[in-house]
Amino acid sequence: RRVSPSPVVQELVLAVVKIALVIGALLGLFSLMTWIERRTLAFMQLRLGPNRTGPFGILQPIADGIKLFFKEEVMPAAANKWAFLAAPVLAVATALLAVAVLPYGPPFTTPRLDFLPGWLAWLWPEWLRGRTMQIQIAAIDVGLLFIFAITALGVYGVVLAGWAANNKYGMLGALRSSAQMFSYELALGLSWVGVIMLAGSFQIADIVNAQAGWFWRWNAFLQFPAFVVYFIAATAEVARIPFDLPEGETELVAGFHVEYSSMRFALIQMAEYINMITVAVIATNLFLGGWHSGIPGLPSEGLLGFVWWGGKVAVVLFVFIWLRGTLPLFRYDQLMNVGWKVLIPVAAVWILVTAAGVALLPGLFQVASR
Repeated sequence: RRVSPSPVVQELVLAVVKIALVIGALLGLFSLMTWIERRTLAFMQLRLGPNRTGPFGILQPIADGIKLFFKEEVMPAAANKWAFLAAPVLAVATALLAVAVLPYGPPFTTPRLDFLPGWLAWLWPEWLRGRTMQIQIAAIDVGLLFIFAITALGVYGVVLAGWAANNKYGMLGALRSSAQMFSYELALGLSWVGVIMLAGSFQIADIVNAQAGWFWRWNAFLQFPAFVVYFIAATAEVARIPFDLPEGETELVAGFHVEYSSMRFALIQMAEYINMITVAVIATNLFLGGWHSGIPGLPSEGLLGFVWWGGKVAVVLFVFIWLRGTLPLFRYDQLMNVGWKVLIPVAAVWILVTAAGVALLPGLFQVASR
């Protein structure tokens, strides 16, 4: 008879599996998103897009990866070598750290698979059968604060990339990025305050469960001004059009990563897409009801919960692509004005409105008790 490992070993094994699953899924989705974005933009602009490599061009991301892997690594002679090499790694590391506390779908119970023969039983041990778990690497009490702290570190990779290359275009892009992220992080954080007050918790799973029931209980409706502020600020945080000023191809060539090539360039692009996926997941969990269907008659547990959750994330990602194919860039003074003169005042006023509602009408808001 096989002896089950200790609870500590069990949790360690599950943590390793979750890390491999989440990071693997993100890397795969990053590759897929490069193809989806190019095909969608081509459709919007009456072009073909990638359509040669594989059916409908689906193998184009693999071809791009092979090309970038074999391209020559170029480094400017006057660049700061170690900082130039460290910047892409730092950008990817902070992007991957931010996903550690995000829940990816509802809790579920693992199947027992009692029909497996004895010689295959080791693949699905007894301690794993019928176990309730969730695809979330770490469930900590201050999940939102952890995300805010880690995403704030993402700007260091961008600034380091622009400064280390010893290129004027790169330095201008790095300065733009630092000012942009500092400006919009304030609005981004303030947009979460009302959501936290309604749920009575910093844990993302608690915030999702507070939105259970009919879809009008989603924070996208109860906290509509905060949702608008979040979406605009998140778009600026990940430097997507119309806030793509750190790269600014029209005036800065490629901005902070102008001197990067080969796999270093691929790492920077990977960090950008993973950050975009992260803010889409956060929007789904905090404002769009997470894995809840929004209609009490439609179940939200098990596989259907993953369907609702994945569909909402896909819609948010599509909106990011839609904006890129529709809107021009802001001027930099307009970017700063929107951040400081519009988003921050709106978010601050809405916090006061939410606080007054929670204090004066607790029955209406149904704040979760701690």
